Amino acid sequence: QVQLVESGGGLVQAGDSLRLSCAASGRTFSSFLTGWFRQAPGKERDFVARISKYGDTYYADSVKGRFTISRDNAKNSVYLQMNILKPEDTAVYYCATGFMRRLGVGADEYVYWGQGTQVTVSS
Repeated sequence: QVQLVESGGGLVQAGDSLRLSCAASGRTFSSFLTGWFRQAPGKERDFVARISKYGDTYYADSVKGRFTISRDNAKNSVYLQMNILKPEDTAVYYCATGFMRRLGVGADEYVYWGQGTQVTVSS
């Protein structure tokens, strides 16, 4: 059974940084597409960043240059380093893993999802 557990969320001020972590059991991240999505209250779940099994990365325009996705194969973990946080980054952040069929930005490309971690950025 595959389980994804996110951690690292919290309440920060605009301009601060946070690093989210996603640990997997029952799944080897290095063999699959892994991504981060976020969902703000009253909004749809949006793509944030992804890393392919080959290690190439892709970002939403809204976070490009501020967020970095990375993977530690030895720890079977994926991270999202978030810098220069803005109030509009406030959301529940979800880690997910699946199979790339297009660019790896669609929620339908992901099979397993974590429970999410709350990130709140105050102005």
